[in-house]
Amino acid sequence: MKGILLPVLPAIALMTTLSLGLPVRAENPVQVKQLLETSACSACNLSGANLTGAHLIGADLRNANLQGANLANANLEGADLTGANLKGANLEGAFVTNAILDQANLAGVNLTNARMINASTVGAILTDIEISGADLLGSGISVGGEY
Repeated sequence: MKGILLPVLPAIALMTTLSLGLPVRAENPVQVKQLLETSACSACNLSGANLTGAHLIGADLRNANLQGANLANANLEGADLTGANLKGANLEGAFVTNAILDQANLAGVNLTNARMINASTVGAILTDIEISGADLLGSGISVGGEY
C-alpha cells in the first residue's frame, strides 16, 4: 500500500499548492445571463459574480446569493433584494434608490459613494458596512445613535 501512495503524493502536493492561488468563483454563468437578460433571478447563486455597472433596475433578486459579488456602479433602483445574501459584496458607487433590502445580509458590504435613498432595510444585517461618501437618506442606515 505504501509503495502505491509514494509516487502519487508529490503530484497531490503540487496540485494542492497550485489550486490555492486560484480565485474562487461560485456564480452560475447561466443564472448571471438570466439576470442580465430578464432582470429576474430569485434565489439564484450569483456569489462572486462580476456585475460591475450592470443595469438591474427593478430586478427580482429575492433570496439571491450575492455574497462577495462586485456590483460597483450598478443600477439597482427599485430592485427587490428581500432576504438576499450580500455579505462582503462591493456596491461602491451603486445606485440603490428605492430598493428593498428587507431581511438581507449586508454584513461587510462596501457602500462607498453609493446612493441608497429611500431603500428599505427592515430587519437587514448591517454590521461592518463601509458608508464613506454614501447618500443614505431614508434608508434606515445611519452613523451611531438615533436620528
